[in-house]
Amino acid sequence: MVHKLKLEELNRIDVETFKQVDKIPLVIILDNIRSMHNVGATFRTADAFLIEKIVLCGITPQPPHREIHKAALGATESVDWAYEKNINTIINDLKSRGYEVVGIEQTSNSTMITDFMVDRSKKYALILGNEVEGISDEALENIDVFLEIPQLGTKHSLNVSVCGGIVMWEFAKALK
Repeated sequence: MVHKLKLEELNRIDVETFKQVDKIPLVIILDNIRSMHNVGATFRTADAFLIEKIVLCGITPQPPHREIHKAALGATESVDWAYEKNINTIINDLKSRGYEVVGIEQTSNSTMITDFMVDRSKKYALILGNEVEGISDEALENIDVFLEIPQLGTKHSLNVSVCGGIVMWEFAKALK
């Protein structure tokens, strides 16, 4: 008979173990995200896929905050994170450390994520932009490649935390 697993049956690692295990070489950059729920959901997804780090930029809210915690369910304690006011500072830092910077954005130069081959020998930084404006204009010229998620319906975009979940999963599958 099928039954839903109880928390203790999931055999999840604790925060201390999470801090010690090897992470996927993937940094998530949140560029001027407004919603604390989107920030919290991104932390929770980053925990699920063993993402290396989250960098919060610009107006993106930072933990600790009750609204972030509500969606993150404690992932702000497990996932490493930092705040950097200027997105180009973190982009330049990551590039100098060998990361390929990937903007998740609909641009005149976007590649569909279904057509992008993740290179297992590389480290990546994914930028997720503001819920209304997308990735900030000042960051566009510093981004190595733009990826877009194919959409077939009438809407022109996905919620940023949903988009982040899809992209993190695609990279996690390839890099794990």
